[in-house]
Amino acid sequence: MNPQRKESFIWIGAGAGLLLVLWLLTPILLPFVLGAALAYLGDPLVDRLERLRLSRTSGVVIVFSTITLGSLAAIALLLPLLQQQLQTFLQRLPEYLQWLQETALPTLGVTIPDGGRIDAQSLRELVSDNWEQAGSIARELLSKATQSGGALLTVLVNILMVPVVTFYLLRDWDRLIAWIDGMIPRPFVGKIREIATETDTVLAAFLRGQLTVMAALALIYTTGLWMAGLELALLIGIVAGMVSFVPYLGLIVGLSAAVVAMLFQEQALLPLLWVLLVFGVGQILETAVLTPMLVGDRIGLHPVAVIFALLAGGQLFGFVGVLLALPASAGISVLMRHAKQRWLHSPVYVGSDDAPEESPP
Repeated sequence: MNPQRKESFIWIGAGAGLLLVLWLLTPILLPFVLGAALAYLGDPLVDRLERLRLSRTSGVVIVFSTITLGSLAAIALLLPLLQQQLQTFLQRLPEYLQWLQETALPTLGVTIPDGGRIDAQSLRELVSDNWEQAGSIARELLSKATQSGGALLTVLVNILMVPVVTFYLLRDWDRLIAWIDGMIPRPFVGKIREIATETDTVLAAFLRGQLTVMAALALIYTTGLWMAGLELALLIGIVAGMVSFVPYLGLIVGLSAAVVAMLFQEQALLPLLWVLLVFGVGQILETAVLTPMLVGDRIGLHPVAVIFALLAGGQLFGFVGVLLALPASAGISVLMRHAKQRWLHSPVYVGSDDAPEESPP
């Protein structure tokens, strides 16, 4: 066998072995994936601060502190509100079930067998008697968790590792990119740099643009549902915004949950028009303004491809795979575009040894 070809097979085998090791290490990759994503998002900000004559370390400290304080402030602000909404839902759940069994289903002609009815009064008493004990139950669960040292240690390490990994990757990001560039085989460095630059553009459009769209939709849905008088506006609005990275999933999940919640809360059909109006306006803004302005058409992923990527990533690598699915798909889409151009210029496609001057339509 040709020595050069033999060495190529050795490197291909090494790459396959590395992928296998990463697959086996999936359970511990989450803090590194999150840290790398945060470092990627923060690197352009650090670069701007460097252009303002700040050192790399000073810029990293400023950006890192801003991200950390912003995350802590958001958690401190949202958690009490979400807890309050969850408390409201649990306290009114018996009323919802009673209305559903005694009014809504009979109106629709649905008869519930006696054995299938839920005792709303008993459920109300159960919630009322145990809600005040929720704090002591949480403390008991925390006590049990601390006794399971291994599981608790794993959770704490994962939480603490994210900011540590983010800080060091953000500080050494440019050197890491330069090192990777230096490892590229020289005959292919030009083409790989071209693909890498295009992939970076696509990833930036996805990560920064899509995260902004998700936050904007969460704000639109929450504000609109709050103005419509829905008690669970914050909870439903945030969930709808968070899952909107899958095309139409945020609309379907948010609209379904809001319609059910409003129907239970008001027990009338007219308020549902306000819910439909809120999600209609949100969908129009997403389609006509937010996505074209913040994301554009640079990703080019079909909705079916997005769903397949999420399911495949989750199947192969669990939650880490779900996080990596869409960025990886964006990179693969760049490779597919280059492969398409090469195919359209290949002798196999055009039927001769002469490549055409322009791509066929």
